[in-house]
Amino acid sequence: MLTGGAAILATLIPLQRAAARRHPHAKPQAADASEEGEGDGTVVATPADTPIGPLDTEARWAFILDADTGSVLLQKAADEPMPPSSLTKMMTAYLVFQALAEQHLKLDQTLPVSERAWRMQGSKMFVPLGGQISVEDLIRGMLIQSGNDACIVLAEGIAGSEDQFVVLMNQQAKRMGLTKTQFRNATGWPDPDHHMSARDIATLARHVIQDYPQYYHYFSEKDYKFNNIAQGNRNVLVDKGLADGLKTGHTDAGGFGLCASSERDGRRIIMVLNGLPSSRARAEEGARLLGWAFINFEDVKLFTRYETIQSVPVWLGRQPVVPAVTRDDVVLTLPHGWRSHVKIRVDYASPLPAPVAAGAQVAILTLSGAGPTDLTYPLFASVAVPRLSLPNRAIAVIEHSIGGG
Repeated sequence: MLTGGAAILATLIPLQRAAARRHPHAKPQAADASEEGEGDGTVVATPADTPIGPLDTEARWAFILDADTGSVLLQKAADEPMPPSSLTKMMTAYLVFQALAEQHLKLDQTLPVSERAWRMQGSKMFVPLGGQISVEDLIRGMLIQSGNDACIVLAEGIAGSEDQFVVLMNQQAKRMGLTKTQFRNATGWPDPDHHMSARDIATLARHVIQDYPQYYHYFSEKDYKFNNIAQGNRNVLVDKGLADGLKTGHTDAGGFGLCASSERDGRRIIMVLNGLPSSRARAEEGARLLGWAFINFEDVKLFTRYETIQSVPVWLGRQPVVPAVTRDDVVLTLPHGWRSHVKIRVDYASPLPAPVAAGAQVAILTLSGAGPTDLTYPLFASVAVPRLSLPNRAIAVIEHSIGGG
């Protein structure tokens, strides 16, 4: 491959990946998957990696993602397996939403409450033994009240048992590419072999938001009353109007955590924090880092879908060049003022032999210069370029030889 094209001003956020470090989490001191309680330990803030330099956070694990562009804005131990506690319920919700979308479930369908679900401890929506609860009530109980009992009813209703439902959870995790995830239950109940990474949780949240937007509103409801018991949404960022989802969680081993998402001025941010010492620290750190992500970065559109980025020379074609285009808008998330830091390079075979089919990949767009990680996009021929007829090919070869090309 020969290189064609010149450097052009552009933009890029380097996706700086910290080396994955595994710190096996301690076995929980108490089998408490409730989100109640208040930690009293003191945590010293340590730096997280960001494209604009280190940023201290009390969170032991942290990851912030631009949901639309996939750019990583902050990460700290983002690939370490950690206890996800009730953040697990996002995968349970995803499978419920999938069953609804595929019409295996209906919102007004009722599911029976088993003794196992009724006896489930930790955070609860207080389902009655032997009762029949609608799927929609169970979704609200699971997501607003963080009900472990609601999760068991849904899992048994979909798969027959929680164990069979966990098989579905792990299969879906594999399809999503969640490489540091292993589920052992549908609730996040403490188990030394039940873990996720902060990056995996953010990826799961992105799927929930993008794959099933019609059900996402359940995460943003601020309170719910069931069985004459009213409970507020445990995500204080939702309660304050700073986020429109997703979940909080707490166990002894994992500390206090949350996965929050918010959309402002057309940009959506997904944030995962875990290992915080208290629910107050979770709320304050969550609000601070979410605000930081919106203030310090912007989305910039470099190219519009099907815009010609480079004219690639064609050898022995009926046209001398073919326009190389992207199939989607090229939009990147950058720190403010970083546009001039980045360059674009277009690589292609020069010349490209005819014939060239419309839609064939003809070049690669590389964005670099703003960090250690390059970002690449395939470029495609916007039109077909047929090969010259045999007599015309002969003339072209002769002219090329005479011209010393």
